[in-house]
Amino acid sequence: MGDVPEISFTSPLVGRAAELTRLTGVLERARGGEARAVLLAGDAGVGKTRTLDEITARAAASGTTVLTGHCVDLGDVGLPYLPFTEILGALAADHRFAAVVAGHPVAEQLLGGRTDGDVTGRGGGEGGRLRLFESVAALLGELAGVAPLLLVLEDLHWADQSSRDLLRFLLTRGALQRPTAGAAGPRLALFASYRTDDLHRRHPLRPLLAELVRLPVVERLELRPLPDADVARLVRAQRETPLPDATVRRIVERAEGNAFYAEELVAATDSTPDGVPSALADVLLIRFEQLSETAQQVLRTAAVAGRRVGHDLLRDAVALPEEELETALREAVGRQLFVPGDGDTYTFRHALAREAVYADLLPGERARLHGAFARLLAAGDRGPGSAAERAHHYRESHDLREALAASLEAADHARRVGAPAEELRHVETALELWSAVDAAARPAGVAPVTLTLRASAAAAHAGELHRAVALTRSALAGLGQDADLELAARVRYTLAGNLLGVDDLRAALTHSREALSLIPEEPPSATWVWAAATYVMATARQADLVPGALRIGRRALKAAEELGVEDARADLLITMNRLDGTNRRTPLGRERLREARDLARRAGNAPVEVRALFNLSLGCFESGDLEECLDWAEEGVERARRFGLLSAPYPLELRYLRMLVQYTLGHWDACLREAGESAASAASPAGAYLVGPRLYVTLARGGLEAAERAALDLLAQPFDWMGTLVAGVVLTDAAGLRGDPAEAVGRARSTVEALTDPGGVPDVTVRLTALALAAVADAAVRLRLAGDAVGAERWARTATDLLAGARASAREGEAGLAQGPEGQAWLARAEAEWARAVSGPDPAAWEKAVAGFAFGDAYERARCRLRLVEALLAADRGEEAAAEAAEVRREADRLGAAPLRERLDELVRRDRPADRAPGSDRAAVLTARERDVLRLLALGRSNRQIGEELYISAKTASVHVSNILAKLGAAGRTEAVALAYRQGLVAAEPTARG
Repeated sequence: MGDVPEISFTSPLVGRAAELTRLTGVLERARGGEARAVLLAGDAGVGKTRTLDEITARAAASGTTVLTGHCVDLGDVGLPYLPFTEILGALAADHRFAAVVAGHPVAEQLLGGRTDGDVTGRGGGEGGRLRLFESVAALLGELAGVAPLLLVLEDLHWADQSSRDLLRFLLTRGALQRPTAGAAGPRLALFASYRTDDLHRRHPLRPLLAELVRLPVVERLELRPLPDADVARLVRAQRETPLPDATVRRIVERAEGNAFYAEELVAATDSTPDGVPSALADVLLIRFEQLSETAQQVLRTAAVAGRRVGHDLLRDAVALPEEELETALREAVGRQLFVPGDGDTYTFRHALAREAVYADLLPGERARLHGAFARLLAAGDRGPGSAAERAHHYRESHDLREALAASLEAADHARRVGAPAEELRHVETALELWSAVDAAARPAGVAPVTLTLRASAAAAHAGELHRAVALTRSALAGLGQDADLELAARVRYTLAGNLLGVDDLRAALTHSREALSLIPEEPPSATWVWAAATYVMATARQADLVPGALRIGRRALKAAEELGVEDARADLLITMNRLDGTNRRTPLGRERLREARDLARRAGNAPVEVRALFNLSLGCFESGDLEECLDWAEEGVERARRFGLLSAPYPLELRYLRMLVQYTLGHWDACLREAGESAASAASPAGAYLVGPRLYVTLARGGLEAAERAALDLLAQPFDWMGTLVAGVVLTDAAGLRGDPAEAVGRARSTVEALTDPGGVPDVTVRLTALALAAVADAAVRLRLAGDAVGAERWARTATDLLAGARASAREGEAGLAQGPEGQAWLARAEAEWARAVSGPDPAAWEKAVAGFAFGDAYERARCRLRLVEALLAADRGEEAAAEAAEVRREADRLGAAPLRERLDELVRRDRPADRAPGSDRAAVLTARERDVLRLLALGRSNRQIGEELYISAKTASVHVSNILAKLGAAGRTEAVALAYRQGLVAAEPTARG
């Protein structure tokens, strides 16, 4: 029997664009008389058949005759020439080709099932075989002479010897041989597929492949595993109802780029979500079951070790003589179940194959082998990571005491190397094991409450903020009546800090106040200092509590300095910087933040250090110092990366801020690249808002619907302050671009309401208000032009209400101080939009808005310039308007902001006063290519003639003509030419002298 049965798929092709392009190129060359062959290689299930189906469909649609033959696994009883017999059978059954087949009687003999010497050569020598091969080649050549021909052979790894011989002849001497000089070659392409994972060392196809790939007409194309993004698309396409993101990520991880595996895992999500589906397991185990008993035992043992195992460890666990082990390993490698790796290791070719073998073990056998590996790992020096392996093996062998100790050791190692997600997993495992281990056997100096606190810290550092809150609440519930007061205070201020992370300010204040009340201020203690630091942070946004918080904070700073608790002192300096008026935007405030950074770094407290760097970076952004903002953000991200904190709250915000600055400066392509990298590395839902800058670019470049969908997805998740902010900005701006002022106002107000806390309105209020005011002003202007004074007045009142909130936010932001240049620029835009809504466009207001965004916001400055063009045109200041329009046009083209460019073109097209100087700004509206087309249009050229002269297609020329008519406001080509002459856009051609 063969190795793996035929695999069928149910969903459309996903990915493979590069491979299809390459195959299409081969077909194009073949249609031009350059016969070619492609050997399509790939593992079972990776998508060879799907790719061939797609390319054959395209070939057939283009008029190519497609002939397909399949090789079938028939074990030792093979049918000679099976795929070619299938092809000839299809030809004979088709009335279009029956006569051609009949004209080649030797080839036709295959259809009669002849196996005598005349056909196969087994009894009559090679003469009969040669005549057969030549006849088949001639038949294919004749067919290719009538129409381009694509010959497809699937599953060559199952091909019989006769079929392999015929294929060799066709590629070396037959149908694909090169023509003589000057003669046209056959219009024929041959695509043949085979499974790479079926080609063991002695497989009979191997020598043929080695021979064929050296031929100039043959190329090899290997289908690699699909990228994760394509597998995710495939997975989501399988279900009408969406799968949870976590399920999709798990399937993508397990499938390892194999389309068939992904489909099977999706189909089994309801029944065996974490196991290997039975149908898939059957496929995976077929090749395993063909191994010798010894090789099977080696793989069973290796499956217990994991995906990869070292040679020495495997040898000790399987307890075989070295020679027998090597023989078994050679067999497993030859069957491509095992792959040799670096460092004398072996790896299962696919993780699911390992899972299938592991699942096939008996329970007792599994526990015994886990115990053996645990003891071997404990007995030798297996490296720093072996504690995690020991913990796993001890647990699976039911030695819970050793599993607990090893889990704690593994957690310590994860913390040392900056891997908080792994530390969390090991600590939670220890917590699960705690009650199952006798008290006398538990590690000394460890208690469940402190262990739970440690887990909550790891969860917070890994970005699992809600998990951190749940764990700390568990620790609080675990405190007994006689609990140590310092421990009780630690639990409460830790819980308060975690609650601040999920924006539950009221509960954070309650628990921080309780923590502070449990510990006396005198004598000073580190626990009291940290309790005070947390309380001061929890009160920072509540104006009525700030005076008391300042008093406590100053006493805590003094105590921290006396005790030498430098990281707590750093944390207090950061918070106090916000409360006592120094502010992160001022030179004094930044100096204090640099001091906090240095203190935290000396103390080795990376989270506090990164918090200081975040505030330094954000202060620069708010002040309009964008380049310095990037420097601080880069330092913060690198420090977070060094300590494994990239998914913690402040590093996430630094990553967002870095992309936001790139967006603001107009470095949109760099912003998109980093956004893609951030999405690929997102480790927790807490960082979902990192998509924000990408959505801003998408919206500005015309992807309105895509941006709105993504923003709504953010709102569908558990409340997150930053996620709500990003979604609000996108949805408010999108509503305005759609011309829906009611939706824009509603989105702005609901977002501000969701983000407002006891400390006052958020700084982003001014930006949201300005975006909503743009939509309101558009509506008021439209109604005023339509003569609806009542409707225009209604929107003018709405504009006035909105402006009051913007002014309050810019005048007294979250820190109780006036916002910096960024906030003031948005206020200037809001003021200008308000004036436009109430009385009409005001050039002075828009000039102020343009100047406000000069700190570096390229896109918003261009948007304000567009409004300035409108205001200048309304004031009949045409020359100034033309100069500003040129700036908008240049910036819109640089950014790729097509909607902005379109709005500018529409504005200039709409404004055509009769006394405008000829060609004053019309030529600027037309692109260089459109001016070339207009010149030829004036000469009476047709679209085809224009295309030939400019080396573009007639269709493209037609598009340019349509654009020209629209921009000139012309009803047809003749009117467009007349307008062009009248406005000086084209000059009269000189008359030739006789």
